[in-house]
Amino acid sequence: MKYFPILLCSLVLFSVACDPPLEKTIERKEATTPTKQLDNKFTSFDQVKIAYTDEGEGETIILLHGFISSGSSWNRSALKKDLLAKGFRVIVPDLRGNGKSDQPNDPNSYANDAEIKDLKKLADHLNLEKYIAVGYSRGSIVLAKLLTQETRIKKAVIGGMGFDFSNPNWDRRIMFAEAFGGKAPLNDITKGAVEYAKSIDANLQILSWLQEFQPVTTIEELEKIETKILVLAGDEDTDNGSPADLQKYLSNSKLEIVKGDHNNTYKAKNFSEAVLSFILDEK
Repeated sequence: MKYFPILLCSLVLFSVACDPPLEKTIERKEATTPTKQLDNKFTSFDQVKIAYTDEGEGETIILLHGFISSGSSWNRSALKKDLLAKGFRVIVPDLRGNGKSDQPNDPNSYANDAEIKDLKKLADHLNLEKYIAVGYSRGSIVLAKLLTQETRIKKAVIGGMGFDFSNPNWDRRIMFAEAFGGKAPLNDITKGAVEYAKSIDANLQILSWLQEFQPVTTIEELEKIETKILVLAGDEDTDNGSPADLQKYLSNSKLEIVKGDHNNTYKAKNFSEAVLSFILDEK
């Protein structure tokens, strides 16, 4: 994963995660009438309030952001604009500890797959029967775990991620958890991410906990996922392991590599086109 001293505005899709840090139109009907409010919150399983935006009408797609980021990062992407233009309902949460969602100062609030529970509660809150999910960088790590528990996801895109997150002892995850928690000196890999987080007044301790308690989806769990999946990554994005290796363990999946690096691919038109082609394919 590549970090630079100066990273893109508010998204540094650092996965370890780093996160940072889409022509065919189909008439679509959703089981529930979408809200007309852009900014919303709901109370999750442990009373933590999770913020989300809700735009458009039609088949629902949930977009999951990456590390040191928030749902607003998708506003800079061609994908969100294209999805709305094609008649989809686009839901974008701020994962707990990020953006306008609550940021509890308690490590237990991030443990035991809390983010997965939040996303399941979000689908309950919105009365979703089926939906499509797209993750990028750390958002894909969260999505992979969600796919092991959630039967309402009809298709999923795992973007900007390789195979390494399946290792419970992933060295990069541990490295970032320690760097953000002040338990290890900064190095060439972690320095840019930590300095960026400081520059936007992010809570370093929460970022450390997000790494420490980041969901892990083992090889055995990946192999049991039956949802149709697109593994999509930039050709210069291999710092989180091989996307091809990840795709091999997902039985109902395909791999697509587009031009781009980790920090910018999710915003690009070629990423959007690949996602739209996949979700509009009725096969």
